[in-house]
Amino acid sequence: MLVIDSVLVAAEAKVLAEAARGLDFDDGRKTAGKFAREVKANDQAAATPARDAILARVERALRENPVFRSAARPKAMTPLILSRYRVGQTYGLHVDDAMMQGLRTDLSFTLFLADPESYDGGALIIEDMLEARSIKLKAGDLILYPSTTLHRVEEVTRGERLAVVGWVQSLIRDGQQREMLFDLDQSVEAVFAAEGKSPLFDRLAKTRSNLLRMWAEP
Repeated sequence: MLVIDSVLVAAEAKVLAEAARGLDFDDGRKTAGKFAREVKANDQAAATPARDAILARVERALRENPVFRSAARPKAMTPLILSRYRVGQTYGLHVDDAMMQGLRTDLSFTLFLADPESYDGGALIIEDMLEARSIKLKAGDLILYPSTTLHRVEEVTRGERLAVVGWVQSLIRDGQQREMLFDLDQSVEAVFAAEGKSPLFDRLAKTRSNLLRMWAEP
């Protein structure tokens, strides 16, 4: 579970949110699985060139973000969804479908577009074995989390929650392996920044490459 700051800078997130408010929206239950449909009450943007332009910009930002690439190691992503929650709307406790659009869902993500001060409620609640974590981020920030988790969206009681959601099939299926490779990425970058291409850098880079070679499912 990882928060990635400023996938979109705040000014760009604001522009996209304003553009999103001019779109037509459909019933969000259309894309929910059989059981999740029973607890889902939100809207999602209907297919138009304007919507597609917003989602294309978000997808480009994701693919260009080094932290997202390192943490998710995406092999493929499902088509993104622009979701909206208005007053009274919510999404009850559910787990995401294991397969979407022919892809295995390893990781889920929510990129927040609305300023958190502009709406009440609407937090993403992710449950694990210890606690329920409440997540409500700044516009342009993203939460990346395992698709295996139970989660829900709190009822919005004021304003409007706008976000882009999607799912990743990772090159690295195992979450612990992804975490180790992510840690190695951070270590390789830190060593290179501190001492350049040193013997320690070479050994860490070799280990990372060989683990990726061993674990990847291209």
